[in-house]
Amino acid sequence: MECNKIPEVILNSGHRMPLIAMGTVGDPLPPPEQLISIYIDAIAIGYRHFDTASIYDTEEPLGKAVAKALELGLINNRDELFITSKLWCTDAHHDLVLPALKETLRKLDLSYVDLYLIHWPIRVTKGSKYLESLNENILPFDINATWKGMEECCELGLAKSIGVSNFSCVKLKKILDQATIPPAVNQVELNISWQQEKLLEFCRANGVHISAWSPLGSHGSYWGSHKVLENPVLQNIASAKEKSVAQVFIYIYPFDAHKFVLEFVFKFLMYSSDWFKMDI
Repeated sequence: MECNKIPEVILNSGHRMPLIAMGTVGDPLPPPEQLISIYIDAIAIGYRHFDTASIYDTEEPLGKAVAKALELGLINNRDELFITSKLWCTDAHHDLVLPALKETLRKLDLSYVDLYLIHWPIRVTKGSKYLESLNENILPFDINATWKGMEECCELGLAKSIGVSNFSCVKLKKILDQATIPPAVNQVELNISWQQEKLLEFCRANGVHISAWSPLGSHGSYWGSHKVLENPVLQNIASAKEKSVAQVFIYIYPFDAHKFVLEFVFKFLMYSSDWFKMDI
C-alpha cells in the first residue's frame, strides 16, 4: 500500500514539521509490546511525526518502534521521522531541563529530538503526576530561567526546535520578550468547540506555530468530548461529500494549526488515499 505524504510546515527554527502527528498519550495505556506494534503500523502507513512526553510513559516503546522500523526498512534513517517530547512540570527549573532531556533521549534511544516542549507553565514537586494532584504541590516557576535551559538544549543539538505547551498569550509574551531562541511551537487544546482565536492571532503575529492537541475532541477518552465528531454541521458536510467527520474537520481547520491525532483513530485516518483532496 502506498503511504500518504503529509503536508509540512517550516518552523521559525528553519526545520520542517509534518502537519499531522500521532499522539501517544492514553489512560490506560496498552502493554508496551502492543504500543510498539501500533507505532510500527503507523510508520508503515505514512505517519512521520510522533508526539510523546516524559509523563506519558511512551518514550521507551516509541524508541523501540523507531529502531524496529529502521530494521524493517520502513524508513531509511532516523531523520525521516519528527519526534516531539515534553519537559514535565517537576523538571521546570533551569538546572533540571538538560538532565530531563537526556533521560528522554535515553528512553527513546535517540541522539536528539526534533521538538522539545515545556509541557505546562508551572513547576511542581518531584513525584507529582497528572494535573488533578498538582494544586497542592506547586512551586515557584521562573519561566525565563527555565526557557534558558531549553535554549541550552537546542544549542547543544539535543533538540532541533524548542517550544511550549498550554501557554497563554501573557506567559508566551514573557518568554518572547527575553528569548534568544524564540519558541517554535505552542501546543494547546484546539478544536471546533474551543477555537482560541485570540491565542491563534497572537502566535501568528509572533511567528509561533500553533499545534492542536485533541483536535477531534479525544472522543472516547475520559477527558474527551463528543462535540467535534458529533457536530451536526460537520456530519452534514461529511455525508454530502462521502467522507468521515474526522476527514472534514482536518481538511477545513486552518492549516497553520498542526493537527494532533490519537493512536486509536490513526488507521481510520491514514488509509484514505485522498485525505487532503476534498472540494468543499
